[in-house]
Formats: sequence, C-alpha cells, structure tokens
Amino acid sequence: MNAKKVKWGVLGAASIATRKVIPGMQAGEFCEIAGIASRDLRKAKDAAAQLGIAKAYGAYEEMLADPEIEAVYNPLPNHLHVPWSRKAAEAGKHVLCEKPLSLDAAEARTLLAARDRYQVKIGEAFMVKTHPQWLRTRELARSGRIGDLRAIGGYFSYFNRDERNVRNVAGWGGGGIFDIGCYPITTSRFVFGEEPRRVIALVENDPDFKVDRLASVILDFPSGQATFSCSTQLVPYQRMQFFGTKGRIEIEIPFNAPIEKETRIFVDDGRDVSGGGVTMETFPICNQYTIQGDEFSKAIREDREVPVPLEDAIANMAVIDAVFRSAKTAQWERP
Repeated sequence: MNAKKVKWGVLGAASIATRKVIPGMQAGEFCEIAGIASRDLRKAKDAAAQLGIAKAYGAYEEMLADPEIEAVYNPLPNHLHVPWSRKAAEAGKHVLCEKPLSLDAAEARTLLAARDRYQVKIGEAFMVKTHPQWLRTRELARSGRIGDLRAIGGYFSYFNRDERNVRNVAGWGGGGIFDIGCYPITTSRFVFGEEPRRVIALVENDPDFKVDRLASVILDFPSGQATFSCSTQLVPYQRMQFFGTKGRIEIEIPFNAPIEKETRIFVDDGRDVSGGGVTMETFPICNQYTIQGDEFSKAIREDREVPVPLEDAIANMAVIDAVFRSAKTAQWERP
C-alpha cells in the first residue's frame, strides 16, 4: 500500500472539527491536515496556529482551488453539507462529510452524480462504524452469541437551549433527530444488516426554536424492531442495547466514545435478571476520529470503498425522512 499521507483540507472552523476531528486525524498514520478555510481569514489563521496547520484560507473556494489538497472534511452546518460537498467533488477532491449528509434523501442523491462524474470518493462521517466496540457488537450479534437478534433499544440526549447554537436553528437543519437521532438509526441498520420496512414516530418541537427537542421512534425491520428516544433538552445520557432470544449486549458509551479510557460492552447470557450471566469486554484506548480518518484515507490510497459510502448515507436519510413524515401523519411511514 502507498503509505503517503493524504493531504486534507477542512471547510470551516466548526467546534466539532477543531476540538475532536482535526486532532484525531492529525494523530493518524495516513492523514495530514494541510489546510483550513473559513469565511473569516482571521478565524482560519487562529485555528491553523492553534492546531499546527500549514495553510489558512479566507474563502472555501480558495482551499478547493489548491491543487495540494486531495480530500476535504466538511463539518459545516447541516444545510451546507450537500452544496459544499458537491463543490469539493467538482474541484476533484474526495469528501468526508459530517452527519447528517443532507436535509433529506433527495438532496443526498444529488451527490451520486457528482461522485461518479468527477471520480471522487464521498462518504458520511459516522465515526462509530469503524470503532472496535461497534465492530465487535455487530460480530457478536450476528454470531448467534445472543441467539437471534430481535430488538434494539437506544437512548441519546443532552441539554442545549442556546438560541445561537446551530442545533437550534430550524433553517440550518437543527433539531435532535438530525443531530443525534441519526446515530441509533444508522447503528440499528448496521447491526441488523437490514433496512427498516416502516417507521413510526412521536416528536415534540421546541415552541421557540421550531426544531425537534424530544422524539421517540420505532423502526420495524424484517428481523425485529428497534426503538429509541433522543432529546436536546434532557439530562445528558447515551446507551444502546441489543436483545436476542438467548442473551443481550449493552454498549456503555456508544456514541461519544472517550479517548482517555477504555470502552466497554457487556454481554449477558440471560441466566438471571441480577446480572449473574454478564461478562464484560473492554477495548483499548483509541480515538474513533483517528480511525475514521485513516480508514477513509486508506480507501483513497487503495482505491476501495469508504467506510460509510453515499448509498448507505442515502438509505439512512430515507429513514430520517420517514421519521419526520410519521411525526406529521401519526401513521406508519415507509422509507
């Protein structure tokens, strides 16, 4: 394999990028963050200085025009994901776009033509799908260790009523389903290895921000059911559980996996309700953003599929579309 690092450029100085993703990618074997762009040159220069990035650009277009940049990480607000991912593809850059890929499946599908026309790789940044704890959970669920997987239960929440936060701006694709509900959806699809046939949802919107702040969803899969609740105005918490005919798997910190300590999953053989049959598996300290960046970069170097390809991202958006439709119709909706 060509071990030369892929030279990455970052669109914008978003908090997720500067705090988590860029430092994670910089620790990788196959990633070099070569540039960062902002509409405010001072902001780009400050981020570049803080993170040790060689180039700062005062315009996104300027970075896309730089022949040295091979791939682009797009952490812009949700409504800018598709437009700037498309522009990056048109400039011949590979694109790792933050989740959710788009505001709906139809918008996401427009990236297929750009990907194929410009012969670039475009993927969605669901870092959980390359984390060892998730790969192991899927392996265990499919191995028969817990019998037949029949039900998945999830929960993901935090508290944020800051009116200036992008997650609370309706026109920018705010709300809990786009921000965190997408995780139980994609991981349920990942572990079942299937697409849900129909979904039903109950959604409460914030009266001021007009974005969803509490949602509960049922996904009906061919092999079973997944249920989850997500909220942007409840106590911070996250957990995922997988129930089989003979046992259960629980992921302790499924989504914001820590980078300073080991992660753990619990496998219960079901012998009693007090936990007598629970065994714990631990995973060495790792950074899921490092793994994600390296896997995407290796896909570029080896000319293979990226971890979360466009087709998977579009299928996830189709489920999210159905969740929003069901919230309005109070009926089962098909993705």
